[in-house]
Amino acid sequence: MPFAYLCDFDGTISPEDIGAAFVRRFSAGRDAERDALLEEWFAGGLGHRELTRRECELITATEEDAIAFGRTFKLDPHFAPFVREALGRGDSVMVVSEGFDFYVRDHLARAGFPELPWASNRAVFEGDRVHPEHPFADPACSSCGNCKAQHVRRYRGRGFHTVLVGDGLSDRCGAKAADTVLARGDLQKWCERERMPHVTFENFADVAEFARRQDLSAPLPRPSRTTSRSGPRGR
Repeated sequence: MPFAYLCDFDGTISPEDIGAAFVRRFSAGRDAERDALLEEWFAGGLGHRELTRRECELITATEEDAIAFGRTFKLDPHFAPFVREALGRGDSVMVVSEGFDFYVRDHLARAGFPELPWASNRAVFEGDRVHPEHPFADPACSSCGNCKAQHVRRYRGRGFHTVLVGDGLSDRCGAKAADTVLARGDLQKWCERERMPHVTFENFADVAEFARRQDLSAPLPRPSRTTSRSGPRGR
């Protein structure tokens, strides 16, 4: 059975959360408002779609400034080799993000993967104002802007064994729907609290090694409780 790897972007493919850094950088002087929104989201009183909308109200940035800022970040150096190896084996890889299109698209193109499937929220720039759109909103999910569970279900419907690779709380819906979860950071902590089976990873070298073991028809590794470090949010 072929595998489909649905990979979070912020905090996973990009070791740093570009979306969160973008909001911080371009909402300077509004720290108290921004922190209050995050506290409400962490407490479960705010969905990620609404969080994104309200964060954008705090931002002052042109599209040119946003793209230039996004380019100051780097991807996990093991991501590109993992993608090439997985695709060469006949597996599928998709990027699923609760972040913004302008940096996801730009980074994938600059990494040599302009045709790799991806889905995220859309940032519409009007002068120095930013308005979010959610072209991948799932009517079945009232919380997420781009619910990752829908993408997992689509690949499973096509006959793939689905693997959700992520680090943050916005990966929870995808993790619930996936056949296998590779987790670190806040997603790993959530999996442990919820007693959800998962495999921990540090970077895409670990993801690639996991994928090779499946290609050899080895048993799935036992879920680990080893701690790992990553960004606080993960989009």
